Amino acid sequence: MTTNGERQQLLDEAERFDGVAPFSEAFVRGLREDLGHVHVERRSDGELTGLAALAPDGSAELVVHPAVRRRGHGAALISAVLERTPEAGLWAHGNTTDAQETARAMGLEKVRELLVMELQGEDLRRAARPEIPAGYEALTYTQAVERWGRDAAEAKWLAVNNDSFSWHPEQGGWDEARLHRAMGAEWFDPEGVWFLLCGEELAGFHWTKVHTDGAGGVGEVYVIGLASPYRGEGLGAPLLSLGLESLVERGAEQVILYVESDNGPAVHRYDEMGFTVRESHVMYRKTAF
Repeated sequence: MTTNGERQQLLDEAERFDGVAPFSEAFVRGLREDLGHVHVERRSDGELTGLAALAPDGSAELVVHPAVRRRGHGAALISAVLERTPEAGLWAHGNTTDAQETARAMGLEKVRELLVMELQGEDLRRAARPEIPAGYEALTYTQAVERWGRDAAEAKWLAVNNDSFSWHPEQGGWDEARLHRAMGAEWFDPEGVWFLLCGEELAGFHWTKVHTDGAGGVGEVYVIGLASPYRGEGLGAPLLSLGLESLVERGAEQVILYVESDNGPAVHRYDEMGFTVRESHVMYRKTAF
């Protein structure tokens, strides 16, 4: 029986070779926890050489050991995933040359691109100077719970999240259970979640993350959202800066974020603040049957 240690070793060796992790946080958690993921393996001479994971939402991720690539393992894993879910979306983190060639050979097309942008050094320190507009107030999650109580604070948070991400396949449609699962991550810090208030209304939130997996000094704009009535009011920049300041104060020397490549306004705003593109993650799908 394959152990989690074997699977993690495969992920680590692929990451060292490619320079990017083959599995995202949720899929790594799915190796340890029952998240409803289906796993498919490939073995060579008794060694684990390939692994695919299919999530309940139809997204999938896979990895092949660098030493045995271009021998059909990736195609076999993709075929196994598509046999179960023909319309599965397969993520290629870093969109490496190997991933592109395999996708082309399998007749898969790019249907989504997620950019990783980064900010560091003096650009980060300059951007981490929030100016809260008159009439607005910033509270941490802890302070919001003290004011409203946990249930009310989280209800406001969920309402803004689902309003902001009604279109998003992973971030939209959250309920209390989904929020609590995310808050259960080892790195979660209630002082790293910021709410921007207008009176007693929640205008927006910025959920930050400090990486605790050996990536010292790296912070992340984990989720940032504004409620519909407050968009177009110039609140995006101060809300972003509020979280950046919090990350710098907690030791971040570099901050990353993920953004859809076709979200032009967001990409433009991050570009104006000094963020640059570091990586590209592409989802491929079989579009012709």
